[in-house]
Amino acid sequence: MRLRSPVTLPLDLIWSIIGLLLTIGGTLLEASIASPVWSWGGGSMRVYSLGVTYQIGAVFFVACMGGKNAGALSQIAYLVLGLMGFEVFTQGGGLDYFLQPTFGYLLGFVPAGWLCGWLAFRAKPQVEVLTLSCLVGLTVIHGVGLLYLGVAYGLGWADVSSLTLVEAVMHYSITHLPAQAAIACAASVFAFCLRRVLLY
Repeated sequence: MRLRSPVTLPLDLIWSIIGLLLTIGGTLLEASIASPVWSWGGGSMRVYSLGVTYQIGAVFFVACMGGKNAGALSQIAYLVLGLMGFEVFTQGGGLDYFLQPTFGYLLGFVPAGWLCGWLAFRAKPQVEVLTLSCLVGLTVIHGVGLLYLGVAYGLGWADVSSLTLVEAVMHYSITHLPAQAAIACAASVFAFCLRRVLLY
C-alpha cells in the first residue's frame, strides 16, 4: 500500500539541514564496533575499525526520516559545499576533487538519497522496508561510483595511476561493501525506531 509522505516543505528543509550536518559529521567519524561482552577478559573492551566512516549511514538515515527530497537536497548541498572549497570530503574539498577516483561515489549520494527516501515512504514503516530502501541506495552509490571509475580509467583523466581498474574496484567498492551494508542496516533500524516514536 502506498502512503503519502507526511513530510512537508518546512520539514524537508529541516531534514535537509540535518542531513547535511550529519553527512559532514559522519565523514569525520570512523565506524567501529566493540568486541562482544563475553570476550572482555579482565574487563577490557576492544574496539575494531570497520575501515569506513559513518557518512553512508547519515545519507540513509536522513532519507528514511525526511523522505526523497530531504535525502537528495542534503547531498546536493554537501557536494556544493565540498566543491566550493570547504574541506567536508574525506580528502579535503575544491573543484579539483573531480579528479579523485572516489568522487563518483559522492555523486551517487544524490540519487541514492532520493531513491532511498522514496522507497522508505512507499509503505508503513517496517524494518524490512527501510532496510531494503537503504540497501537499494547503497547499490546505487556503488553503481555510480563504479561507472565513474570506468570513465576515469577509460579517458585517463582522474588520479588513478597507482592502481589497475580491477584493483581500484576492489579497493573502493568490494572491500568497503560489507561494512557499509552493516552501517546502512543500522541506520534503517535507528530510523525505524525514531519514526515509531514520532508516529510517522
